[in-house]
Amino acid sequence: MNAVAQPRADGDGRGQVSLAELIALRARIGRVRMVPLLSHAARSGQQSSRLYGRGMDYAESRVYQAGDDVRRLDWRLTARSGKLHTKLFQEDREGCLLILLDTHASMRFGTQLRFKSVQAARAAACAAWYAVRAGERVGVMAFGHAEQLLRPQAGPRGALAVCGALAEWDAVPSSNKVETLADALTRAGRVLHGASRVLLISDGFSCDGSARQPLLDLTRHASVSVLVVADALELALAPPGRYPLEHAGERSEVVLQSERQRRDFQRALGAGPARLGELAQSLNLRCSRIDTVADALASITGLFGVARTMR
Repeated sequence: MNAVAQPRADGDGRGQVSLAELIALRARIGRVRMVPLLSHAARSGQQSSRLYGRGMDYAESRVYQAGDDVRRLDWRLTARSGKLHTKLFQEDREGCLLILLDTHASMRFGTQLRFKSVQAARAAACAAWYAVRAGERVGVMAFGHAEQLLRPQAGPRGALAVCGALAEWDAVPSSNKVETLADALTRAGRVLHGASRVLLISDGFSCDGSARQPLLDLTRHASVSVLVVADALELALAPPGRYPLEHAGERSEVVLQSERQRRDFQRALGAGPARLGELAQSLNLRCSRIDTVADALASITGLFGVARTMR
C-alpha cells in the first residue's frame, strides 16, 4: 500500500509562518507603480526606467569600468579626454526583484505578537505581491540555517511560489548553522539572474565589518534596499518589569529593574539591528526598520517608494 502524503499544517502566524496569511496579503495590494531606479541591470516590460543596457536611446557616458562591453566605448569622448569611456543607454525592460531573507536562529525570537522570522516572511510576501503587481519578476534567496534559492518568476505564480517557499523554509527546524551576511551577499552576487532590485531582510546579527564590500559590490548591479527586523526590546529601553521571552520554541522570563540592567539588556539585544542599520546608512541605501507588531505592508510601501492608487 502506498503511503498518502499528509499536507503540512499551516502555521499560526505568530511562532510559525502562515501560508494562508501570506497569500491573503495579495488582497491588500492595489495598483502600484514602482519609482524608476538607476541600475546597470537589464530590464524589459511595463515600466519606464533609466536603466543602462542596449537600448536605442543614448543616456550618458562614464569612465570605462572592468567588465564593460568594449563595443559600447565612446570613442569621441575617449579621444578628447585620454581615458576610456563607455556609452550608457536608456531602455524599457522588465524589472526583477530578488529578496534576500535571513533565516538564522536569531530570527526566531519575539516578545510581542509574533517572531521576527514571521514578520520577515510577511514583509517578503508583501514585497513579492508588490513586485508582480508592478509587472516585475520576483525570486527569493534564504541565508542562515536555510540556504535555498527560488529563481525569479513572473506574475501571480511567481508571488505564490515565493509565499510557498517562505512557509516551507520556516517549517524546517532551526539549527545552529551560521552563514555570515558577507558570505550571503557574495552568494547573492552570483545568482542575481538579472535582478534590478534587491531587498535584504535581516535582523543584522550575521552582519559584521566584512559585509561592507560585498554589499557595495551588489549595489553596482542592482538597486539595494534593506529592511531591518527587530523586536521591541531590541529597539528601545524597556520599562522596569518582568518580560516573557520566546526563542526557538523555548520560553523564559527576564527581570529588568535598574536602569543599568535595562540599558545593558537593550544594548546586547539591539546590537545586530544597529550594525545593519549603520552599514546601510553608511552606503546611502534605502533602509527601513520594522518591529514585530508593525504593518509589514506599510513598511514595504515606504521602502520601495511606490505610489498606490485605487483599484
